[in-house]
Amino acid sequence: MNQGRNVPDDSPRTPAGDVYDWYQRGVKLLSEGSPAAAAALLERAAEAEPESRSVREALARAQFNSRQYAEAADSFRRIVAANPTEDYAYFGLGLALWRTGDMEGALEPLAIAVAMRPDHRHYVTALKNVRATLRARKAM
Repeated sequence: MNQGRNVPDDSPRTPAGDVYDWYQRGVKLLSEGSPAAAAALLERAAEAEPESRSVREALARAQFNSRQYAEAADSFRRIVAANPTEDYAYFGLGLALWRTGDMEGALEPLAIAVAMRPDHRHYVTALKNVRATLRARKAM
């Protein structure tokens, strides 16, 4: 992320400040319980700094928390594609896919997250829940 870099834009809705300011305000909005507002601001930051992992993760979390699950899955996918060692991104991708109803799609990223961090109980619990749902569907 380029601190202090102003990103020119002819749009009248460009937020004040630079990308770092947008990121900081977005994270603050997210922590204060305003995920939709955070997602809107962080989307601008992600457009300006598409390779910033911290911006992309904050955006994915804001999208997930504002129930934009398909968008969150896309953001988590981009993190995984850029850095396949990000266990949290696999976990987020799996949860986002789960929330969209794509249990089959959720299975692999959750299994990868658990393989990377078997000590994270919430990873293990999510994987168990998806597997149980898939088993129940097959039994029907």
